[in-house]
Amino acid sequence: MNALSEQILCELRRLLSEMSDGGSVGPSVYDTARALRFHGNVTGRQDAYAWLMAQQQADGGWGSADFPLFRHAPTWAALLALQRAYPLPGAADAVQAATRFLQRQPDPYAHAVPEDAPIGAELILPQFCGEAASLLGGVAFPRHPALLPLRQACLVKLAAVVTLPSGHPLLHSWEAWGTSPTTALPDEDGSIGISPAATAAWRAHAVTQGKMPQVGRADAYLQTASRATRSGIEGVVPNVWPINVFEPCWSLYTLHLAGLFAHPALAEAVRVIVAQLDARLSGRGLGPALHFAADADDTAVALCVLRLAGRDPAVDALRHFEIGELFATFPGERNASVSTNIHALHALRLLGKPAAGTSAYVEANRNPHGLWDNEKWHVSWLYPTAHALAALAQGRPQWRDERALAALLQAQRDDGGWGAGRASTFEETAYALFALRVMDGSEEPTGRWRIAQAVARALEWMLARHAAHALPQTPLWIGKELYCPTRVVRVAELAGLWLAFRWGRRVQAEGAGAAP
Repeated sequence: MNALSEQILCELRRLLSEMSDGGSVGPSVYDTARALRFHGNVTGRQDAYAWLMAQQQADGGWGSADFPLFRHAPTWAALLALQRAYPLPGAADAVQAATRFLQRQPDPYAHAVPEDAPIGAELILPQFCGEAASLLGGVAFPRHPALLPLRQACLVKLAAVVTLPSGHPLLHSWEAWGTSPTTALPDEDGSIGISPAATAAWRAHAVTQGKMPQVGRADAYLQTASRATRSGIEGVVPNVWPINVFEPCWSLYTLHLAGLFAHPALAEAVRVIVAQLDARLSGRGLGPALHFAADADDTAVALCVLRLAGRDPAVDALRHFEIGELFATFPGERNASVSTNIHALHALRLLGKPAAGTSAYVEANRNPHGLWDNEKWHVSWLYPTAHALAALAQGRPQWRDERALAALLQAQRDDGGWGAGRASTFEETAYALFALRVMDGSEEPTGRWRIAQAVARALEWMLARHAAHALPQTPLWIGKELYCPTRVVRVAELAGLWLAFRWGRRVQAEGAGAAP
């Protein structure tokens, strides 16, 4: 076997074998800033403050300029954290630059709430506005008026709740509404809603009430979550952790998209994860972490993985998220998720269940080019497009989609990669290859030749940027800000490279565009 293929498979096997540690997630500006603000000692977190300031962009904001909707929460959070850290070198200048940035930014919530708004925006952003008004006086910041009714309605409901059950979805944003530690209790991992920001806020309130045993559990959680970022800096934390269901589920699903799910070199690692998922799946479904609320998305992908592994899971775990002919990710979801319904469709088809309504919804949510770009969990259109094509083609060997193929090939950049922002990324290029693999199987020779040419260009781009054991850096997943689930992304990168490399070798051998 070629040395590159062997290296890729070896790294994939290692990544799969490591997925018992709660998950790997890149560092978060938002959560780190909130945790710093709730931490009493500025001098004890100087390295974390330095890291925070180093993430500030040249325009004064935090987050990628390619995706402005996701910059408000991290910039508000960083500004308010640094506002109390003026003794530190650079803090005052960073605050001034952030203030100018926020003053200049158009308010995306002036009249309506975007479909792909970050998690908890209706609770988090209005709270920031109030906090900034009291600290910074009459500065003309965006006020996000469209979010205010949503926040007020949520607070009215929460006012009637004494204590939310552990793992409730609203606990994930506890830092934006909680004031009494009695409204939440740490889960078995010590977290409040698998959120470092929420946990740090709860801890600060709990300290004032002397709940020391539970404070110790929260401290241990925050330390472990910090290690999951692999930053090596105490106090730098991820956007969400643990992800001990989401990480293995999505990784195995990605292997399927690349044609690697049943590869003998990965068989033992896949078997171990499948056995764990099978044991963990209950009638209520699965959430992103063991101690968090179940949702339709994680449940659907888990069902896909189990069925692909030859198991026969009950579809009932997914059905109770069904509302009419659609699936809600969580009960009470503000707007439906396209990718959740894509994954539900894929699961239903793999299980041989009727899915006409879900299929119609997925088809109806294309853009005029035949692609999917209205996604609420990932900022790139390439993610839902790759998954949708796999779901729609499931069980339909002659299925073709010329419109999507033309648009996907047209979107390839001159450098050979794909990307929704200003530059190609390894992750998004892998998704494009997964989509092309689906479409190649039913194309005529001319179409397969066009695909083969695109794959060859993508392979050249990927080979020039591949490094063994590299740590993905580009945050494209939507949480309270954009974040990077490191292993999930790395599995996608490696699977995409493996697919392109094997595809290229077969094209050379056969003189055609056949996928492996």
